[in-house]
Amino acid sequence: MNGYKKYKKMYFLPKEESIDWVKKDAADHPPIWCSVDLRDGNQALIEPMSLEQKVDFFQMLLSIGFKHIEVGFPAASETEYTFLRTLIDKKMIPDDVTIQVLTQAREHIIKKTFEAIDGAPNVIVHVYNSTSVAQREQVFKKSKEEILKIATDGATLVNELAKDIKGNITFQYSPESFTGTEPEYALEVCNAVLDIWKPCPERKIIINLPATVQHSMPHVFAEQVEFMSKNLKYRENVILSLHPHNDRGTGVADAELGLLAGADRIEGTLFGNGERTGNVDIVTLAMNMYALGVDPGLDFHNIQEIRETYERLTNMHVGVRHPYGGDLVFTAFSGSHQDAISKGMAWHNEGKDDYWTVPYLPIDPADLGRTYDSDVIRINSQSGKGGVSYVLKHAFGISIPDHMQEELGYKVKSVSDHTHSELSPEEIFKVFKETYCDVESSFSIPECHFDQVGDAIKANVSIKDASGNVTVTSGLGNGRLDAVSIALKQHFDITYELTEYTEHALTRGSSSLAVAYVAITVKGKLIWGVGMNADIIKASIAALTAAINRAQLA
Repeated sequence: MNGYKKYKKMYFLPKEESIDWVKKDAADHPPIWCSVDLRDGNQALIEPMSLEQKVDFFQMLLSIGFKHIEVGFPAASETEYTFLRTLIDKKMIPDDVTIQVLTQAREHIIKKTFEAIDGAPNVIVHVYNSTSVAQREQVFKKSKEEILKIATDGATLVNELAKDIKGNITFQYSPESFTGTEPEYALEVCNAVLDIWKPCPERKIIINLPATVQHSMPHVFAEQVEFMSKNLKYRENVILSLHPHNDRGTGVADAELGLLAGADRIEGTLFGNGERTGNVDIVTLAMNMYALGVDPGLDFHNIQEIRETYERLTNMHVGVRHPYGGDLVFTAFSGSHQDAISKGMAWHNEGKDDYWTVPYLPIDPADLGRTYDSDVIRINSQSGKGGVSYVLKHAFGISIPDHMQEELGYKVKSVSDHTHSELSPEEIFKVFKETYCDVESSFSIPECHFDQVGDAIKANVSIKDASGNVTVTSGLGNGRLDAVSIALKQHFDITYELTEYTEHALTRGSSSLAVAYVAITVKGKLIWGVGMNADIIKASIAALTAAINRAQLA
């Protein structure tokens, strides 16, 4: 690929060094969030949303907690204009929410925009013009002075028209294509606009710096942002906003470093929708803060519902590996990962740490409404014993003994390997039952009665063979299971050692059921059987029967 030779750096570093942001490791409070889904996101859809869909999306944004929502470019089309008027005329905008409208710094567009916002209680009028070298030279063919005049003429007109509008109006200016603009020139344009608008504590102004196209690594963008933050006029009365796109795949990094560099506000979309590679993903940004112990001020506790609504209204798809919202982002297939998660969950549930520190899970999936049973550990041919045991415990309340886990893990992996598919919890349970419980190829025990004989227990055992014939035999032991075991050894003339026994009540489903696990050693080989019954003695006998049947099949 020799085409790289035709490319060059399209960005500009400030002439004065701006790297104070590198001394910070994280933002300690959320920015002002502004959703631009209904404008920037909507204009990037193959089929833009209808009026009804936009209303539904607006309601979802309110439920998430957005207080700034860009609702459209009302001068661009009748649909955009009608949507804005619907929100205003039907009084659908809460008192604590500010809508935002976009307009180019062109007279007829600005005037049309002000007609559209009449009656809105709180509105941001966002005016912009492009300032980059490429746009100045190739698109507008104008000098710096002429581009500056477009910005100041637009600011002046906005200032005049706002005097006749009822409601609270906030001005916002963007030097579009900021990342391809010389920082000193971008500062000159923004300060010229601020001199016209004259922000004050009672009427702050938003200066928005769009990474309309990403040209640089994130640290360069942070230097550009910090330069602006340090040198803007009226800084204490300016809300510095960022609008990162994602051309280089670093929109989230740009936003996070930009916040460290002095930004106060972020414009973005849910799941990063937008032109080309999209806008910065506000879901990821907000949840990254959440994972560092900072309340982002947005509510994604029902992330799957939000994602489903988003996909339904936009016809866009959220990838299975998309941070926080994707189907598989909390899922572990790898055996070592599953084992670590399983042990970490046990550690957490035992209260051994005041904070969430579970390996491989940066946040608790439950905080996003995700379930451990179906989301966290899923089983395929790459999975291990820990994952299989975790699924059985959390889906069915079955606690597999440690020495049994490896064998069961291999059996489940083998099934997945042969079917070339993931196994559901129900399929895993089926493998478990068929392997260790439902084993009656040689014999079964339909009845068993016990008598106390001195210090011993006598078991009278009914044994039904494969042909249905029943024989009653007895054995004397130091406990009920031992007595049954001795009777079976004598009847079948077999030798084995009763090596391991454990039991527990089911913690899920039918709480009246008990589960017994029995291991016998035959010629040095450990063979397991499992029984389930409301009566723990019957469950134990069933487990021993299954183990002996398995031994005879081996």
